[in-house]
Amino acid sequence: MSYYTFYIGDVTLTVGWQDLLGLVLLALVTKALLLLRRARAHGPASPILPARTSIAAAPEKEPKALRYGSGKAEGGAWNATGPGYLPDLDPLHDFDLSTATLRDYVYVNKVLRYPYFQVCPTPYVADCLLRQDLWGVRSIDTFCRMVTMAHQPLHINDWIEIDKEYQWYLDEKARVIKEQGKVVVDSLPENDAACTELLETLVDYLPKRYPTLFDAIPAAKPSAVPYGIHNKVTGETFTNISALKGVDALMVVTRLVKDDFLMGRERADGRVYLVGGVIVFPGSYLLSEKIGQPLHELHANVPHFHKMLPSVERTMVRFAPDRPFERCSWWVADDRELFWHNIISHEVREDVHPKDLFLRFDHQTFRKLPRTRGIMFGVHPVLKRMEDLADNPLVPALLAKIHTGSDETLMKYKSVAKYQHKLVPYLQELTEQQIAKGLIKREDIENIVNFREHPNAGDAWKGSAALSNQRVKA
Repeated sequence: MSYYTFYIGDVTLTVGWQDLLGLVLLALVTKALLLLRRARAHGPASPILPARTSIAAAPEKEPKALRYGSGKAEGGAWNATGPGYLPDLDPLHDFDLSTATLRDYVYVNKVLRYPYFQVCPTPYVADCLLRQDLWGVRSIDTFCRMVTMAHQPLHINDWIEIDKEYQWYLDEKARVIKEQGKVVVDSLPENDAACTELLETLVDYLPKRYPTLFDAIPAAKPSAVPYGIHNKVTGETFTNISALKGVDALMVVTRLVKDDFLMGRERADGRVYLVGGVIVFPGSYLLSEKIGQPLHELHANVPHFHKMLPSVERTMVRFAPDRPFERCSWWVADDRELFWHNIISHEVREDVHPKDLFLRFDHQTFRKLPRTRGIMFGVHPVLKRMEDLADNPLVPALLAKIHTGSDETLMKYKSVAKYQHKLVPYLQELTEQQIAKGLIKREDIENIVNFREHPNAGDAWKGSAALSNQRVKA
């Protein structure tokens, strides 16, 4: 047997041909694994494994029905009583529609943040570098600047929010539906049963949460879904709701809540598809153009979404009916046109003062229907005038920083160039006013990412976070 001797400094290494062959094979296997990893990183997402949650039943059995359970801790904290349960709703017995307000989405969700990407803390940078060096197929940016959904658990109290503009939203929704029809309300046949379950879920929820606004019409069986619902605000009554399917069910939904609903379903290929919904206030896209598309096509023009796609698809498929969550997104609009805001199609009018621009928040909720396994993606648009940010410490400075220092692709997607020349100087002016009034100090701007913890943000931030509990105690 032949041996080969290698000298490395003071070290002498003697190996045989079998050792060399083993090293060659190891190198080939490693190379093959790297090529496979590269293909999976840059190619389409692989099919998603079937959902495995604590509520899912065997294929031949119907999933456990979702129920509200007792045992919720004082103060409204999340405390489900077991798989398949949600905590009891807190009924708002003294709810006054004329003065009702929403949570402040500037503070409640992580929608306003800088930088947009989530950066690894320093101790993890070395780990990021190590992964890059080992695999050689993804840049450090992929690991150290993670693009996430920025979502958080949703307390069931906050699923449907109603405020003093409730009637205006319903009237505006009816107007758009009359003009646009199938463009904004549609459903594929595979989604018919899920539309029924969505309506049943709302009819069960609304009278419990808002007894001053809605009356449930009991069914013959006490444990069954209510037979119908009476809307005290509009004077409308809807009965035999369990017999309504598809678009018929969705049309009743439009007369009950301000929210739009996109409805998704996992198909045999493991991907989630948009199979219907009522999308009256999309702002920048049309249901008629998106229905039937999978997630990766729906979000094809969303910056960096390809980085999130595998994670988002896993989340959509696997999250359980008893684990809803929420997130929020933002845009800038120059009018109250919720169906299609002007900035998407045109330039901002020169006569528009930046104080009259709107910061549009889309509050997004995600729930899984237990019976049909349909995915409910609720969207509630909320408009906030820029001038109303004047007393929010550091928020104008943060918004200016987001517009001038964020990812260029993201800013282009949000059509920032059309209004930035007007808005940024105004936000800087508001910041100087906050300094002059003593609301903030100039050095506070260096810690802008922690605007929620600013001492003078207490009332807005803490009050918004505890809004549900305050309403209950009112």
